[in-house]
Amino acid sequence: MSSRIGIRAQPMLATLVAEPFDKPGWVYEEKYDGDRILAYKEGARVRLLSRNGRDNTGRFPEIAAAVAALGPATLLLDGEVVVFDRNHVSRFQMLQQDRGPPAYAVFDCLFLDGRDLRDEPLSMRRAALERLIPPQGVLLLSQRLAASGHVAYQLAKRKGYEGLVAKDLASPYVGRRSRSWLKVKVHQEDEFLIVGYTAPEGSRKYFGALLLGAYEGGELHYVGKVGTGFDARALAALHRQFQPLIRREPAVVDPPRGHKLTFLRPQLIAQISYQELTAERKLRQPVYLGLRDDKRAGEVTLPQAGA
Repeated sequence: MSSRIGIRAQPMLATLVAEPFDKPGWVYEEKYDGDRILAYKEGARVRLLSRNGRDNTGRFPEIAAAVAALGPATLLLDGEVVVFDRNHVSRFQMLQQDRGPPAYAVFDCLFLDGRDLRDEPLSMRRAALERLIPPQGVLLLSQRLAASGHVAYQLAKRKGYEGLVAKDLASPYVGRRSRSWLKVKVHQEDEFLIVGYTAPEGSRKYFGALLLGAYEGGELHYVGKVGTGFDARALAALHRQFQPLIRREPAVVDPPRGHKLTFLRPQLIAQISYQELTAERKLRQPVYLGLRDDKRAGEVTLPQAGA
């Protein structure tokens, strides 16, 4: 048997829906708040690739070693690298700040011992995972919440999870956004482009708040600013990254008014938690969580349920 995987997969993405639901033949899993990773095992070699192909093997050596220790000669797993808080809730900010040991929550198996499983139903792929993943260690199976979607949503809400992902057990794995996987959020959290920053005030150094944007209809729109969620180290590190991106004119079509604004080339992607997106398409009560490097700037669009 060859020790090579002859495919390069694109991740299957869930479609956002506004309300929880219950359907026969569907399962409801915890929505993790971390970095999406495809794990390729080819013989003794393991690569951990982000959704845009960035190699994260060196960043997560314990996870790479755990995947390497699994039995199959060839294996392709899909999951989320996470760090859990004391209540066993995954927190993106803790992952970005290295505030805890990372774990790999695995929710799909795309390739196993020379066989491409993507056309097989999810029920079969999950069964393969359950035989593969050991009961303890840095690898874990994604958590099934409840048989009922409504009960699963209430459980996710009570536990403080980001949300849930509902999946059709009969569905194949497709490398695009699909309505066979649907996500329902409990806490609003999305990616936005950093399009500038305000001047610091008082005792704060480097900058005051980040100016944020997202694409809609092919145009980059301003969605508000975020001034909380930074420690001194984050302020300094972000300011260093901003310097080569400074530009004279705003990249957004509807820039904010004000003095002492510095505009940036829209390249850096920030993970932001927030209360809601208002009718004026502005973020309410946003908090900065960290930078993402697993998406392209052009993929950052205004969140719309059911889109």
